[in-house]
Amino acid sequence: MTIAAPLTAQPTIHPHPTYKTDIAIVGAGIVGATLACALKDSGLNITLIETQPQEKAASKRQAYALTLMSGKIFERLGVWQEILPQIVTFNQIQISDANRWVVNLTPNDLGMDRLGYVGEHRVILTALQRQINQSNQIQWVCPGQVQEIRYFDNFAQVWVNSAEHSEPVVIESRLVVATDGAKSPIRQAAEISTQGWRYWQSCVATTIKTEKPHNNVAFERFWYTGPMGVLPLPGNRVQVVWTAPHEQAEALQQLDEAEFLRLLEYRTDGILGRLEFDGPRFVFPVKLMQCDRYVGHRLALAGDAAHCCHPVGGQGLNLGIRDAAALAEIIKNSHTQNKDIGNLENLKPYQQWRKPQNWMILGFTDFLDRTFSTDWFPVVWTRRLGLLFLQKFRIGRTLSLRLMTGLMGRAPEID
Repeated sequence: MTIAAPLTAQPTIHPHPTYKTDIAIVGAGIVGATLACALKDSGLNITLIETQPQEKAASKRQAYALTLMSGKIFERLGVWQEILPQIVTFNQIQISDANRWVVNLTPNDLGMDRLGYVGEHRVILTALQRQINQSNQIQWVCPGQVQEIRYFDNFAQVWVNSAEHSEPVVIESRLVVATDGAKSPIRQAAEISTQGWRYWQSCVATTIKTEKPHNNVAFERFWYTGPMGVLPLPGNRVQVVWTAPHEQAEALQQLDEAEFLRLLEYRTDGILGRLEFDGPRFVFPVKLMQCDRYVGHRLALAGDAAHCCHPVGGQGLNLGIRDAAALAEIIKNSHTQNKDIGNLENLKPYQQWRKPQNWMILGFTDFLDRTFSTDWFPVVWTRRLGLLFLQKFRIGRTLSLRLMTGLMGRAPEID
């Protein structure tokens, strides 16, 4: 992908098919689809550009922890009644240092009746797609591959190779939103720099059938090699995200199935009984990344295109969902006040809102991983004192849960 600097002159005339829209969203995963849904009644025309057909994009075998705030956002978008019956509501989080020093977090610590949800990618994205497809204000270019973006004073030109056209389609948009993932070509082409680092760890993710019921409990088991999250799914299944140093993670992926399950039963202390695979094992590296800026001239970044965090605590997707809801609020406010939705000054409030809140979660997950991923004796006893504090004092549990559930800080308003 190439990019031109903002121009003051009008673009030259070209022979390619040209379409006009108000907002072009590049990347129609959960974050991009959430943004589109949040804007569907705004009076703005939205174009979603996605490299995969809708069904294929929704077929990804992955599950996510969803915070209480994400649930509220989906409820306001009108998709929650379809999602909720197909996912698990969990009412306990069990934190432990290995298989000892167990701390249980419950809804009583938060004054609520639940702590969060676990939903599969297919369920969430399909509900969002169905809502989008009912709107006359939202169009798809799917599958479509962005080849180039040219930025001008009053609009941007998004050049797209589409399966429906033999030549590139040019979409003229007042605003381009990149929700195209951690390796975002749009961010890189715009020369937006990032800060952060790659961890010494990778994650092994898989879905497991359990002999014993999970009782709607989410587990976070901390080992000196890295944390392990075990998230409850419908039908006596769990999603496992097992963090380990790179070589160990690769070895775990290649390990004989019976041996892998034996180790997993040990790591879960046998509380789920005998285990069997319900899907393949995937390995992915983890990193912390934060963009220097979330906005530019006729450009905004959201989700993994703007930031990435360690998967401990299952916060990554939830940050993106809140980004989408916040950006939608900023855009709608500009639109109702007859302001230019793609003007940099009108986009800056989104960055000022979301960047500090995202830094808080990035720092929190980094602290958890570094504090627990070591067997250095002074740190071991320091973290165990921290767990003891959580066990004894409700204020510590309440503050931790408010941060983890997305209830701390400014919440997006969705009409």
